[in-house]
Amino acid sequence: MVKKRILLKVGSNTLTKETDHISRGKIEDIGRQIAKLKDDYEFIIVSSGAIAAAKQFVKLEHNGEEINVKQALAAIGQPHLMRIFQENFRELGLFTSQCLLSYADFEQPDSKANIRNTINVLVANNCIPIINENDTVSTAEIQFGDNDKLAALTAALLQVDLLMIATNTDGIYTKKSLAEKHPATIDTVTDINALQQEISSEKSSHGTGGMQSKIEAATIAQNAGIATWIVNGLKENFIIDSLNGNAKHTKISTT
Repeated sequence: MVKKRILLKVGSNTLTKETDHISRGKIEDIGRQIAKLKDDYEFIIVSSGAIAAAKQFVKLEHNGEEINVKQALAAIGQPHLMRIFQENFRELGLFTSQCLLSYADFEQPDSKANIRNTINVLVANNCIPIINENDTVSTAEIQFGDNDKLAALTAALLQVDLLMIATNTDGIYTKKSLAEKHPATIDTVTDINALQQEISSEKSSHGTGGMQSKIEAATIAQNAGIATWIVNGLKENFIIDSLNGNAKHTKISTT
């Protein structure tokens, strides 16, 4: 049986459970679900959280260039983030690997081929790729996007079956329902352009993307023939519940 391939993007708010620290419990929750699904699905993870991980250990002096400080924090936090993934996943019988990418890597045919080949070998050998932006050389996702675009570009390159973006809401809410303080999820979307009038420009506490960057990511995926689901990563068992239709989320279809 051919396994379906899911690219799971998890942002900083999901990994911290909206606190100031990376949640080992949330990473364990993700690993536990992948372990249960591994006979039917292949997983590739695009993970933010390096800066949040660093802030648990250090406080750097501000030199007037905040983006430089964030890059330095990412360099400090990335090994800690990977260690937390590795320790939690290993206890579940899962092996992990690190892949650091930048937008420039998707502009060169040789680089794209190398990304595709490397990740395919990792997945074929049951080693889960955990991808993050190479913040030392690139600042795009630090400043805006929270890895949403990076996830979409990777999904398109690898031609995955589903792009699942974990955030802190039950998908995309209608603007009217938010104004009335009773959020109502938009279940299915075919026309992404029509969503622009529904989404808010507001960004989450740790993330840098907001819903706008997720819509832009879904547009990249849709153009590549890939469906995008926006799910609530703060909830336990969110991957399995979404796949089984037991959790509210927004599905952005390929047509």
